[in-house]
Amino acid sequence: MSELLLELLSEEIPARMQLRATDDLKRLVVDGLKARGLDVGEARGFSTPRRLTLVIENVPAGSPAISEEKKGPRVGAPEQAVQGFLKSAGLASIEDATIVKDEKKGDYYVAKIEKPGRAAPEIIAETVTDVASKFPWPKSMRWGSSPFQWVRPLQSVLCLLGGKVVPFEIAGLPSGHETRGHRFLGPGPFKVKNFNDYEEKLAAHHVMLDPAKRVASISEQAHALAKEAKLELVEDEALLSENAGLTEWPLVLLGTFDKAFLEVPGEVLTTSMKTHQKCFSLRDAKSKKLANKFLLVSNLVPTDGGAQIVSGNEKVIRARLSDAKFFWEQDLKHPLGEMAGKLAGITFHEKLGSQKDRVERIEQLAFELAGACDADPQDARRAAGLSKADLVSEMVGEFPELQGLMGRYYAEHVGTKPEIARAIELHYKPKGPTDTVPREEQGDAVAVAVALADKLDTLVGFWAINEKPTGSGDPYQLRRAALGVIRIVLENDLRVPLVRHLTPTMADVFVIQRFNDLKEQKKAAELLEQAGFKSGLVADVISQTEPAAAKAFANATVGEAWRITQDLLSFFADRLKVFLKDQGKRHDLIDAVFSLGGQDDLALIVRRVEALDGFLKTEDGANLLAGVKRAANILSIEEKKDKKSYAGTYDLALLTEKEETALAAAIEAVKQDTVAAIQVENFAGAMRALSELRAPVDRFFDKILVNAEDPKIRENRLRLLSEIRAATLTVADFSKISG
Repeated sequence: MSELLLELLSEEIPARMQLRATDDLKRLVVDGLKARGLDVGEARGFSTPRRLTLVIENVPAGSPAISEEKKGPRVGAPEQAVQGFLKSAGLASIEDATIVKDEKKGDYYVAKIEKPGRAAPEIIAETVTDVASKFPWPKSMRWGSSPFQWVRPLQSVLCLLGGKVVPFEIAGLPSGHETRGHRFLGPGPFKVKNFNDYEEKLAAHHVMLDPAKRVASISEQAHALAKEAKLELVEDEALLSENAGLTEWPLVLLGTFDKAFLEVPGEVLTTSMKTHQKCFSLRDAKSKKLANKFLLVSNLVPTDGGAQIVSGNEKVIRARLSDAKFFWEQDLKHPLGEMAGKLAGITFHEKLGSQKDRVERIEQLAFELAGACDADPQDARRAAGLSKADLVSEMVGEFPELQGLMGRYYAEHVGTKPEIARAIELHYKPKGPTDTVPREEQGDAVAVAVALADKLDTLVGFWAINEKPTGSGDPYQLRRAALGVIRIVLENDLRVPLVRHLTPTMADVFVIQRFNDLKEQKKAAELLEQAGFKSGLVADVISQTEPAAAKAFANATVGEAWRITQDLLSFFADRLKVFLKDQGKRHDLIDAVFSLGGQDDLALIVRRVEALDGFLKTEDGANLLAGVKRAANILSIEEKKDKKSYAGTYDLALLTEKEETALAAAIEAVKQDTVAAIQVENFAGAMRALSELRAPVDRFFDKILVNAEDPKIRENRLRLLSEIRAATLTVADFSKISG
């Protein structure tokens, strides 16, 4: 067994592409070797700004010889089938195949295929060149006259197996045993023998091969310099990784900027320095206020201690922060209300109107949701109206990632209520599965209402225009929006009936989508209100002749909005299953609750699922589930045989056995008790009531013959079985539960 070492040296690879490229190289080469019969050991990948490196342990000398039999068509099969068999088996003629006798199915051809083993260098050369020619770079380029493409021009190829060169060419570059170190600190070529020798010599030539070690080195140096300056590093894992992808021999240096820039919000300064110069920010450890210091990462070891590098970066930082300060000062001249007025000129989506149209829908929805969040409805409406205003600001135009946060600063500057200002910032949350959600208990009830309204409007809009997620893509991040709604509702334990809020908003979207004339928009919206769908588009009652097109549209929209809302509700159910499954909950229990119909309150669904899960883990729950399924199976068989349904009430007079009457009495009691418990959200109580069915069901199946000789008694007992299912349906559809 030998070690395979591969290095592809090139011009600088963009930092954002390096880690994925390392994984792709490892996966594609290992899979390619194994597909060609070379079963290899552990593989490790590394990257620097200039190289991708792969080392694979335990590479055999060659692939084993293979002897196999390939079954072919029957003797006498059509010529086309025979020719296809010969081609796939690599045979020149059918005489080269063997005929196998089979008295039952008929004689058939078999090809005996002998594949000799191949030497490892041959397989490696074939695999590496194939991988290089098809490497999945997000972006690549050609250079010279060669059609070969790589992310940046290749400079050399190193490939050793057991210390010996594996000969092949990529883009006209022959493989060898030489590489180069740091572009400036160790530029000359040098030979290597194996991976250990390679890594040691790279280090001697100022290249830290392992990106994890570069990250650790940058972090260690940054924390040490921050401590020396009696400050605290503003942690940023993404920036750490990016700097590790920009340097082969990182050196962290401390710089300073003018204190006058600290008048600008700290997040703006941090974002500017990070975006433009990849610099880290520092802050006071106690007050958490930004300091006028920054850390830069150099790829050089300067002879002057870094003074010239720091000076150059300070000049660039000064210019960048001057721009940020200018944007801040210009934006403060325009109140958020004025900015919000400009949203009419920004298209949200060609089929969904402008940002102003969208904000109007969010305003109405936030107003309606405020009660569920214990928020002031007028505050929620006001916050929603200002939530997107900062999109037209100079600062957000330069740094889009600051949207929301800048809106909060601009609102605070003019004395807006703190609840409204915070809602402007927080309404985008959660931005991902690890992000926090706005919480009522932390005084952010207004933010909760606006965040829900924002995400629900997004979902409604794209559902209305049939731009739903597919298996291959979700360009509008609708899955993330649905998950955001789910997390906000569950983590705040809100009662939000989705259908009540989604359908009117869906109707509003249809109004904007299908009517260009403002008068017809308002008239159609008014008619929708009259039909029971309160619309946020109606500013006042228009006392004009009703446009026939608007009336027809309104009548049709009521049903269409309802239908599409139900489809969106199914999407929420699927997202909820994924969310709860990640938490260890059973998805079949969610199906059992959702299938009851009318279940659109996410928090109540989860509470019911949790209570059902706990109940089924008890002996009573497990036995009742078995009894219900037994009843359902009997009903299914008998209904199929008799070609009729036995759903419906039974005849009390025909219940002659005590086990029958006991079961009937238990069913009636359970129906009442479970409904009463569910109405007050006492799901544990509903499960306790349901457990009262267990004993009567067990005794019924132990003592009673369902298929009695008397047809009337048989039918009555089958109807009694259908009532078992009806009683459990007040809690969940037990037929959806596995087990």
